Order: sequence, then C-alpha cells, then structure tokens
Amino acid sequence: MSPERDYNIIVIGAGVVGPCIATALARQGRKVLIVERDWSEPNRIVGELMQPSGLKALRELGMIEAINDIDAFYTAGYLVKNYNEDVLIPYSYKQDLKLVEEPVPGCVKDGNDKLKDDMDTEAGISVKDWESDERIRGVAFHHGRFVMNLRKIATQEPNITKLQGNVTSLLKNDLDACIGVEVEDDSKNRKNYTAELVICTDGIYSKFRKELFLSKKPQVGSYFVGLELQNAIVPKLHYGHVIMGDHAPILMYQISQTKTRVLCAYRSEKLPPKNDVLKYLNEVVLPSFPAETQPSLIEALSKDDCYRAMPNQFLTAKTNTIPGLAFIGDALNMRHPLTGGGMTVGINDAALLARVLYDVRDLLDDAAVSEKLAEFHYERKKLSSVINVLSIALFSLFDGDSKALLILRRGCFAYFKRGGKCVTDPVDLLSGRR
Repeated sequence: MSPERDYNIIVIGAGVVGPCIATALARQGRKVLIVERDWSEPNRIVGELMQPSGLKALRELGMIEAINDIDAFYTAGYLVKNYNEDVLIPYSYKQDLKLVEEPVPGCVKDGNDKLKDDMDTEAGISVKDWESDERIRGVAFHHGRFVMNLRKIATQEPNITKLQGNVTSLLKNDLDACIGVEVEDDSKNRKNYTAELVICTDGIYSKFRKELFLSKKPQVGSYFVGLELQNAIVPKLHYGHVIMGDHAPILMYQISQTKTRVLCAYRSEKLPPKNDVLKYLNEVVLPSFPAETQPSLIEALSKDDCYRAMPNQFLTAKTNTIPGLAFIGDALNMRHPLTGGGMTVGINDAALLARVLYDVRDLLDDAAVSEKLAEFHYERKKLSSVINVLSIALFSLFDGDSKALLILRRGCFAYFKRGGKCVTDPVDLLSGRR
C-alpha cells in the first residue's frame, strides 16, 4: 500500500453489496475501510428475493453462509396468475444447466463456499434437502437479517476496519482524482480518510452518483407498496406469485416460515396521499387476491401503519471514468424490482470487480485500474443487461392497460402455458443461469 494513503480501499455503504466487495478485496490482501452511517439492522420492503445466480455469486465469494440461520425460505420458481388462469414456472433442472462455479481468487477457503445446515433444519435450510433437489433454487429472507449476516462475515476479516459515520464528501487532488472521503461521526466530528480506490455501494439513493452521471437522474415510473402478511396461506408453497388483472402487477413471496411479503405496484411517478393508497389496497388489490390468502391481507390492512412504499427506479450503467473512484450495484445501475434481480446483479458486480482487480498490484496506477474498470463494465453486461431488459419489458407488459398491451399480455401468458422451452428459456434468463 502507498505510504500516501491510509487504506487500499474505502467502501461507502454496508448494505448488500458493500460487505461483499469489502470481504473479497480484504481476502485478496487489501487493507479496507468500510463506512456505514448506521450499523443497526435495516428494515426494508425490497432486497428479499434472490435469484439462483445471486446464490452462485455468494458461493464464489465464499459468503454463502449469509443465508444461514435467518429463517430463509427457498424459492422454486414462479406462479403467474392472469385473472382466473395461472401457470407454474419452475426453475430449471440442474442437469440441463452448466453449473460451473468459478471461485473469486483468494476468497474461497475452509469450505466457506458450502451451504451449512441451519440450527433448525426442520424449519430452516437443510443441506441434504437442497443438494438432493433436482432443480436449482433461489431464496427469500428478511432483508435486514441477511444484511447483518453479510456484515458479520465482512467485519470478521482482519484486513477490514468498520466505521460508523456519514460520508459527507469525496476528497480530490489537483488532478480531480478521488483520493478518499470525509466522514462525519455521530458526534458531528469530521475526519478525512484516504485510499487508493474508493468504491461507492451506497444504493438507490446514492449521494455521489452525480460524480459519474452528472445531470442524469434515475427514472421513477411507479412505486411498490409493501405489506407483510402473517401466517398467510398461499396458492403454491415456495413459489413467488405474480398476480395480474385490471391493476398493476402484484408480487407475493414468503420471506420466512411465518411471514409473506406482498409488493403492489402503483402506477404513479409520485405516491398519492395515504387514504388514496389504502383505498387502492382495499378496493383493487384485495378483491384480486387468491381467496385463501385474503384473510391474512385483511388482517394486515387493519393495522395503522400497514404499508411502506418505495419508488421503482431505472438507471442505465455508465463506465467508471473518474480516477480513484468506482460505482457498483444500485449506485451504478437499477432496474424494476418486479423480477427480483437487484441483489443478484449487485453481488455479481462485487464478484466481478474483485476478479478484474485481483492482478492489479498498484491501485494508484490509473491507467491499469481504468483498463480493468472498462473490462468490468463490458463483462457485467452479460448478466446485468439480460436481467435489466427482462425487468423493464415484463413490468411494462404485466402493467399494460392499453388494448394492444393486454393482447400482448394474453399472448405471453399463452406462450408460458405451452411449457417446455417456452418456460425454461425465459426463467433461465430471469434467474441469471443462462
């Protein structure tokens, strides 16, 4: 490490992606500082459904144990309902896919790429059950518990220093290269920290995205209104449910043995007042719900603060071009969360960035780092572009209320009902495994 810098790497943000990239680079021998404004357990309504490709990336990072002992609930595919019809779209058979895992250099050791049995194998993860399944699996969980496991893995690394504080600004030198960050702690004291490379993983509300994108801002076309159901009876256990009708699409999936997440899309660039949202939930969403699940939804709607909302944002990626600074995950690129691709893309970003930087010995060599970041931008498209396009296309189709889009939706649904490759090819693209 250069004597001119405090650290090799500073990571801004300790959500899902930050601990992954920090852990990978620390295991490769880098000295890492990870800064997070709040290390307590987060509570969000998204970031709870992970596609099989996200699990593959966790294995390759040696961080798959992050899904252990958090009451995670495996997912086997999707049940898509269009009015009174439905079609089952399971994940593919393992034998039909090329399940080659390539460990990130320096990251996998002592079996940390192997899933472990949960302490409660009756209700939780059973390795025997997972390994004997002929099909690949995804997983759903409570977002906060998953993040806390990732943070635990990261902070156990001797090369990682964690810091609680708010990154107020980026430090620049005379050549406008990023050389570190200014951090304000809980006592409002400010201190500078320097590094050879600063990596922004501060998510959908990234404070520093404007450094790369200048005037470009994420597009908001709709919101997800999220509810949590208790002890819900769902039509198909272990399947994510996509419900379509004379309304924006609804996504429902279990995040534990007893809790089910419901995300109701709301067509608006700005969320209306609470009374309007409640009216929509009671008069539009509730009648369209499966009969067996309605009692749990009614119970959830009876609570004072029954829902929380988040904007569904879209942002195309841009090549990292600022010396000393890199963006990955949602700070760089966002897509509609209907298809559950955000964490999958973000964790794969972390694995890919660690791969391309592995053989760069001097991170102050701007030319070498710039070349690797360009490689990262190109290589990530193989996964991210597919998931991004699918998320926007499927939401536009499932959300469509014009005559033409409704005809296309019926055609898409009829295509799924043909089965065979009409199901396996789309779900393989969606899951990131093709």
